[in-house]
Amino acid sequence: MATQSSSTSSYKEYEIRHRLPDPKTSALLVIDMQNHFSSIATPILPAITTTIKLCMHACIPIILTRHRHKRGDNGGVLGEWWDGELIVDGTPESELITEVSMAVEATTETEIVKVVVVEKETYSAFRKTGLEELLREMGVEEVIVSGVMTNLCCETTAREAFVRGFRVFFSTDATATTSTELHEATLKNLAYGFAYLVDCNSLHQAFSA
Repeated sequence: MATQSSSTSSYKEYEIRHRLPDPKTSALLVIDMQNHFSSIATPILPAITTTIKLCMHACIPIILTRHRHKRGDNGGVLGEWWDGELIVDGTPESELITEVSMAVEATTETEIVKVVVVEKETYSAFRKTGLEELLREMGVEEVIVSGVMTNLCCETTAREAFVRGFRVFFSTDATATTSTELHEATLKNLAYGFAYLVDCNSLHQAFSA
């Protein structure tokens, strides 16, 4: 199971725009790093926790999303698509992965950073969550997208952020999905029309300047 891009050539040809996020106007979105997705998320935990720490040290707000459905909710077309395999609120699978929670808690002991958990019930972190209003209130103009799954919730959220007027930065090493093919397909699409691609090294460069 490939969670990071091992072959950069497939999407590098589309990465013709280069920019680094401005820590003064950015927020980090950490998408659905929950126990339900642990097999996909575990390999990128080092990159995720590094990204969180870099952003928190730069005083960038952290928005953690948690996908969940109320017990008895059939999930509509999402539930139909995944044959009823939904993340039910209140179950261990719905909770954030311990390492992610610990990374946030450990850093907030030394940094004063706004951390918010947004609960959602579809691929987009913007749908019926109040996320856009929250970001506007904080003066956020740019979002950095990380988490799982690259080609589903992360990509949908990135695209929707773009059409809502946010500048989008998408992590290549702190996002993951079930195959390299799907991961890189998203990177191609986003680099072509929606997002600047970043990784832990480029974020370190941006926030150390």
